[in-house]
Amino acid sequence: MRTICRCSLLICCILLFTRPLPVHAIPAITCHCFTNRSFDVAHPTAADAYFLAMTQNSFFAVVFNVDKKLIVLKKQQGTSSDDLWVAYWVASKSAASPESLLNSRLARDSWTNVIVPMQLPPKMLGVRFYYYLTSNLPSERLSQVVVDELLIKCKLLNESDVTVLRKDGATNQEIIIAAVIAAKMNQHAMQLFREVKSGTKSWGSLLSAAKIDAKNIQHEISTLF
Repeated sequence: MRTICRCSLLICCILLFTRPLPVHAIPAITCHCFTNRSFDVAHPTAADAYFLAMTQNSFFAVVFNVDKKLIVLKKQQGTSSDDLWVAYWVASKSAASPESLLNSRLARDSWTNVIVPMQLPPKMLGVRFYYYLTSNLPSERLSQVVVDELLIKCKLLNESDVTVLRKDGATNQEIIIAAVIAAKMNQHAMQLFREVKSGTKSWGSLLSAAKIDAKNIQHEISTLF
């Protein structure tokens, strides 16, 4: 069971009111203060929420060459992981900055209305991403395409792996951590994912078995590709 500490009310208020936003666009403030940050054999799943978040943030920092602290801060201020994946993906394919794209998203009701007017070639964004974009699918679906493309590009997973994992319901956090551990242990990500979902293993126990130190997980990821 994951335990998440309560954010300071004062900090939350400061973050909420120091950046004026349109009423309909004010994001929810989220707390990423995890009290359980190490694997405990007696409580094998206690730190899994932390491991999932840390692995996703670390992978993000590596593939987009950005400071992980900045990503964590943006999430604490209310920017969703899905929107961050989309913004940094499009920025990496265009002249736009992630910040300008995120600001544009706050003023519009969908990524479709932000990105389509930029008239970027479908091949530049990725054919599947562009198809989902023009189908006006939600940020969650767009971010999944981004994560899948990056995992394949980095050769952590192949297309069939991604297809099966997504069909089995793997989230962005889960598919990333499964891919990282599988690459480190030279095992199949699908097998690891199913072991965790069945309750026979935890992400913490798998990280421990793979000898991956959560404190250095960004470096571990950077050595995989």
